Amino acid sequence: MKKKGFLIGTTLVLLLEIITVLGLVFSGTGHTQDAVAVNEVVQRVQAGWKGGEWHTGTSELAYVVLDLEGNVLYRTGMGLSESVNQAIIHRDTILDICVENAVVGKLIIRNDEAEALREDKLSAAVFFMAAVLLQCCVCVGYMLYLHRTVIRPFSRLKDFAERVAGGNLDIPLKMDRQNIFGVFTESFDIMRSELKKARIAEAQANADKKELVAKLSHDIRTPVASIKAAAEVGLALSETQKQKENYQGIIGKADQINALVTNLFTATLEELSRLSVTAVDMDSRELKAMLEGADYLHRAVIPDLPECLVCVDRLRLQQVFDNIFANSYKYADTEIVVSIGKNRGFLHILVEDAGGGVKEEELPLLKEKYKRGSNAENIEGAGLGLFISDYFMKEMSGELTLDNGQRGLQVIISVPLSG
Repeated sequence: MKKKGFLIGTTLVLLLEIITVLGLVFSGTGHTQDAVAVNEVVQRVQAGWKGGEWHTGTSELAYVVLDLEGNVLYRTGMGLSESVNQAIIHRDTILDICVENAVVGKLIIRNDEAEALREDKLSAAVFFMAAVLLQCCVCVGYMLYLHRTVIRPFSRLKDFAERVAGGNLDIPLKMDRQNIFGVFTESFDIMRSELKKARIAEAQANADKKELVAKLSHDIRTPVASIKAAAEVGLALSETQKQKENYQGIIGKADQINALVTNLFTATLEELSRLSVTAVDMDSRELKAMLEGADYLHRAVIPDLPECLVCVDRLRLQQVFDNIFANSYKYADTEIVVSIGKNRGFLHILVEDAGGGVKEEELPLLKEKYKRGSNAENIEGAGLGLFISDYFMKEMSGELTLDNGQRGLQVIISVPLSG
């Protein structure tokens, strides 16, 4: 509807311009002298000839009175034709002044057609300027409309795609159902939700696998420990070399089983090394836009950052910001306070909610894999966000610190400065 209104408005303005041009072209000879006014001037001049009274009162016509020798007897103003030749050149109206059926002089009435035409041209120019200004306003308005309904949604989709590619599925895609891409963006957010469900299911499966491995490790280690202990007793009581070698073989195999179980238990932790981190120099002021992008509920006031160069991986640092804000909104659901400081080669970004924090004994565990605080009950999540964020910060030579503040949980992201 807005596109149709723009086309209709532009077409109407163009038609008005065409009509004005045509009117200006065909109105060039449309200005004629008022015959009644001219006749009135002639009659008054002829009536006042003998007494030298040639003024016609309130007449709007400009004229000059000449005698038969061409001398100017009277004029109504300056800039008028003062001879018959000039009047012919200017296309003025030339009339004889007759007194008692005899021509006694000439009356030259100025032809104001050129002045009227100039006024028409000026009016047309003003109209064209107004029309062009109106067209510019309509075009600018339509460009703003396109920016709001097309360009900005696509920009959001780009940022959204980068987050999804980076593995962040917690932040929803902001959408406006009123614009032409409303359904399109909604489909993308549905895709995010489904991917998140699949990721949670996968994380749950991995957690179940880890729990199973832990149980099997315990179940296996217990009898193996008993076997090893019995073998060590037998080795101590052995009387022959052959018996000692047999018991030593049993002890060696028990140690081998323990090593294999330990390797199986820690194998899942090695998957994290596949996530590459490449730190490059970046202006610290760019971090403000990244923090604002992570604050998807817009409850935090992001202060200006001190000017400096930081050495970070943009994608991985954005994931860190996203995870921290998402966790705060998920578990605390309060306003967020952000403060910035620079000290000892780091740019420190402190993010604090008002959720009351977590238990002191749980703080060291929150950065471990699959670990969540007691306040996370009945809230979906895999317990990987802070674990991955801590890994990313370490790979960028930075640090992620957790603490309980006066209002709630404090997360300090220490970003390394360049050089």
